[in-house]
Amino acid sequence: MDGLTEKLFGERFPTAQDAVSEIINLEAILRLPKGTEHFLSDLHGEYGAFCHLINSCSGVIRAKVDGLFGKLLPASELSDIATTVYYPVEKIAAAKASGIDMNGWYKTMLYRLTLLARECGNKYTRSKVRKSMSPRFAYIIDEMLNSSVDGGDRDAYYNEIFSEIIKLGCADTFLEAIAALIKRLAIDRLHIVGDVFDRGENPDKIMDILCSYHSIDFQWGNHDILWMGAYYGSRACIATVIELCLKYGNLELLEMGYGISLRELAFFADKQKYDPKFAINSAGKKMSETDSVLSAKMRKAVFLLMLKLEGQSIARHPEYGMENRSLLKKIDLRSGTVEIDGVRLPIDTADFSSLDLRNPLKLTSEEEYVTNCLVKAFTGSERLKRHVDFLMQKGSVYSVENGNLIFHGCIPLDENGDFLPVAACGGKRGKACMDEFSRLVRKAAASGKEKDTDIFWYLWCGSGSPLFGRKKLAAFENIYVPDPGLCAEEKNPYYTLSRRKDIAEKILAEFGLAGENCHIINGHIPVHFREGENPVKADGRLIVIDGGFCRAYHAKTGIAGYTLIYNSYGMRLSAHSPFCGVEEAIASNRDIVSSVTVFDTVGSRLKVGDTDTGAAIRSQITALKSLLKEKFGV
Repeated sequence: MDGLTEKLFGERFPTAQDAVSEIINLEAILRLPKGTEHFLSDLHGEYGAFCHLINSCSGVIRAKVDGLFGKLLPASELSDIATTVYYPVEKIAAAKASGIDMNGWYKTMLYRLTLLARECGNKYTRSKVRKSMSPRFAYIIDEMLNSSVDGGDRDAYYNEIFSEIIKLGCADTFLEAIAALIKRLAIDRLHIVGDVFDRGENPDKIMDILCSYHSIDFQWGNHDILWMGAYYGSRACIATVIELCLKYGNLELLEMGYGISLRELAFFADKQKYDPKFAINSAGKKMSETDSVLSAKMRKAVFLLMLKLEGQSIARHPEYGMENRSLLKKIDLRSGTVEIDGVRLPIDTADFSSLDLRNPLKLTSEEEYVTNCLVKAFTGSERLKRHVDFLMQKGSVYSVENGNLIFHGCIPLDENGDFLPVAACGGKRGKACMDEFSRLVRKAAASGKEKDTDIFWYLWCGSGSPLFGRKKLAAFENIYVPDPGLCAEEKNPYYTLSRRKDIAEKILAEFGLAGENCHIINGHIPVHFREGENPVKADGRLIVIDGGFCRAYHAKTGIAGYTLIYNSYGMRLSAHSPFCGVEEAIASNRDIVSSVTVFDTVGSRLKVGDTDTGAAIRSQITALKSLLKEKFGV
């Protein structure tokens, strides 16, 4: 034990008895069942459905309710218990409005939720459960959960407590505290495998929940990294974020959610001619004709701005190898054509008539002014800062936890299944490539220099980006050359080859993982459940958990997302049906878990000692034993 470690341990454990007690405590923790991990991916702003998954713990709560009360109560009452845990405030209000005897309702529901909380807390230490409680009621909840009273005496004991709680007018808040405890204990750790942002209208509200979640990590997706780059001042990222918000009719997210003013952009764009090519997808939202026309003009203006800024980023970084995507340089106004992938194609050049052919990437003075205003607005958003700070603190390109390699997109491979050297990160490949991109992101966040922040834009859409995983982003083609062949975005070979067990195991080995219970977990590419596609691939080594959480994908995938659940018994996937809305969920006790597939069970129940946390605890035990020997001679 080094001097600093000995000093720190000595301060925490001043006597031999203190150290011995801690060793006994830690040894006991190693023998507890492993906590439950939940993995979610590609949330894309679907706030209502996300809240329901967090409240229901993706079906875990209902499974606990069924296991505890299934032989005692009818299905309607089981659903009522579960929904009260999900939405206690709303269920209390509904009960009051129904005119039933509230004293009886409170006592029955509080009793059932207390038993459920005991069941959920069985796998944790008493100390951990207590720390998870509302401070206001921690003492009384702790007493109730750990009371040795049993049988009829226990019922009487609880009844007396509940009667006093009701008499004091605390029943509502107490029930809410019990429900919150159950939900917190049901998920020990939450893994978000990328892409909270874009498409759906409320990623900001999802981020608010994630920022305060009790135990969480985040693997960046390409949409997340785009917003991160926008906050750090990447002009190409800012233009792209705005274009996407306009495309999906999400201007309120920028203006109301993040306080980002688009006033100068609107003034600038309003002078332009309306073009139906840039009509927005309002996703059923009501918009006036005036707003629709202005939004289309703004999208058209920012699209050209985006092309210029992308070209500037490409010019600053020859190592990106993306010169073929600097498309403004490849437009010929005289012939009315553009060169894409070596082929010259006709386009409507009216949108580019103001282009300076000698310097097509140069911004006009008006564009420069608008861009500077936008940079100031994004970098000055306090709420966006809070969310990006969280993503930097809790996020990474990849994570390795409890035998699982977790990342959003891909590990770049070549056609032979070998790790692809990526020029943008100095030719590194495999794990070294992923580590270098993590380093470059953190360097850019620290420096704020334009050339450094270009890495955010590259990770959004670069051909070697592990977050993007495609050869190109065909935004230009979709607008100007809507040919299916040209618009196709060819995927990295990873998405085909990783389905092979040998390739998946090769990738796992690159990150130091081997064995039957090691897995790759990623999202990004929706699984076509409707067509019979299995999300578990490579003989169980690869699990793809993008099931189309976003409403735009429901028709394509046939479901509304997956949750991967890893508990002490193994792994299972919950496939979700579309969320019906809070009101219907409360009124009819409807849930969104449509099916559960158990696919990886373990021979004996996993303990904390089998996890990464267990390895850390064993290191603490070793250090404490060294302290006992060196300081106390024990």
